Amino acid sequence: MRWIHAAGRGLLVLAVVLTGYVASGAPAGGAHGTGRGPLTLATAGDLTGYLGPLLDGWNRTHPGEKVTLVELPDSADETHAQMTTDLRDGDRGRFDVLNIDVAWTSEFAAAGWISPLPRTRFPLDSFLPPVVDTATYDGELYAVPYVTNAGLLLYRKDVLAKEGVPPPRTWAELEEQAKTLAPKYGLDGYAGQFLPYEGLTVNAAEAVYSAGGTILGDEGERVTVNSEAAREGIGFLARGVREGWIPKKALSYKEEESKQAFQDGHLLFLRNWPYAYVSASGKDSAVAGKIGAVPLPGPDGPGASVLGGSNLAVNSHAGHPDSAARLLAYLTGERAQRQVLTKGALPPVRASLYDDPELIRRFPYLPTLRESVLAAAPRPKSPHYDQVSLVVQAVVRDAMTGHETPAAAVRRLARELAAVSHR
Repeated sequence: MRWIHAAGRGLLVLAVVLTGYVASGAPAGGAHGTGRGPLTLATAGDLTGYLGPLLDGWNRTHPGEKVTLVELPDSADETHAQMTTDLRDGDRGRFDVLNIDVAWTSEFAAAGWISPLPRTRFPLDSFLPPVVDTATYDGELYAVPYVTNAGLLLYRKDVLAKEGVPPPRTWAELEEQAKTLAPKYGLDGYAGQFLPYEGLTVNAAEAVYSAGGTILGDEGERVTVNSEAAREGIGFLARGVREGWIPKKALSYKEEESKQAFQDGHLLFLRNWPYAYVSASGKDSAVAGKIGAVPLPGPDGPGASVLGGSNLAVNSHAGHPDSAARLLAYLTGERAQRQVLTKGALPPVRASLYDDPELIRRFPYLPTLRESVLAAAPRPKSPHYDQVSLVVQAVVRDAMTGHETPAAAVRRLARELAAVSHR
C-alpha cells in the first residue's frame, strides 16, 4: 500500500480496524456484537500526520464510537501479511474494517474475508468513475473507495523550455529526449520504480496497458498477456535499460529512491505518484519551481496509468456494523476527502475536488491527475493477486536486466500466470 503516498509515501495504507458491518447496513446483534461501538483503525504509516486530526473530528461527535488509531508496518508486504494472518483466524480478530490496497479487493473478497456492501449507503456517484471498479468483485461492491492515485510523468520543465520542446506524449518522444537532452544537461534520462516489488508490477502493467494490452481477464480466470501489446510494453522498459536512457541504478529504485533522484536534480523524467510532485516542489528540493507533470506517454499518444490508492473494507466477522458503515461514510464525505488532499497530500476519490479552483492553485497537478485517473485501469484482478504480482516482478526483472528477451518473457509470463490462476 505504499502506492498512495500512492501521495503520503508510495501509498498510505489505512487498515481500518473497526468493529463491524453486515451487507444490509443494519445493526447486526447476535454472535458478533451490536451495531455500534468503539472502533480501531490501523494504518501502515501516516507519514504526513493528517489522520489523527481527521479522526479527532469523528471522535468528538461520536463519543460512543471512538476510533483508536493503530499503525501497522510501513511495508505493503508486511501489512498484507499481518492482515491476512489476522483474517485467516476466522473469528473477529484485531482487524474489523480494513483499508486495503486497491489490488487486494478481489483476493479478500474471494476468500470470504470481507463482506459485500450496499451500494445505496455510499455516495458512489460522487466518485471518479474508475475508482469504483477497484472496489468490486464478481459484480458486487466489497469495499468503498477512499484514496485513489495514478502515475504521472514528472519532467524538468526548465530543461525542456531551454530546448524549446514540449513534454513527451509518446514513447518515441520520451526516448529521444531522454537519450539526447538528458546527457547534455548532465542528467539521467528516465526512471520509474524498477526494484522487484509491487512498484515494478505497477510499472510493467502500465507499459502493457499503454500499448493496448491486458494481463488477466474474467477476475483472474483468463490469462491475456500473451500479446504483441505486452511484448511492446515490456520491450519499451527493457530497451531503456539496454540503451542507457534508463540508468541501471534505477533497477534498485522504489518510490522514495526514484523521487529523491528527481528531487536532487539527477533525472530529466520520472514516473511516480503525485506525492513526488508535492515533495519535489518543496523548499528543500533542488528542482523546486522547475518541474511539470503530464499523463504517462504511450506508443502513439498518452498512455494508461495503473490505479493506485486504497479501499475501505469490512471484516466478515466484524462486531459493530453500523459504526463501521458510518465511519466509512464519514471518511469518504466531502469534508474528510478535502482533508485527505490538503493535510495528507493524498489524491481523493471525490470528483468535485478536482475542479475546485482553490485546490488547483495549491495542487497544480490536479487537472492532469484527474485526466490520468479517468484513463487508468486497475491492476490485474485475481483472487491470487499476491502471487500474480510476484510472477510479474520476477519475469519483467529478467527482461529488464537482459536475461530474457521481451518475447520470451511474455511467453513465460503467460505460462506462470496460468499456473497461478488454476491453483
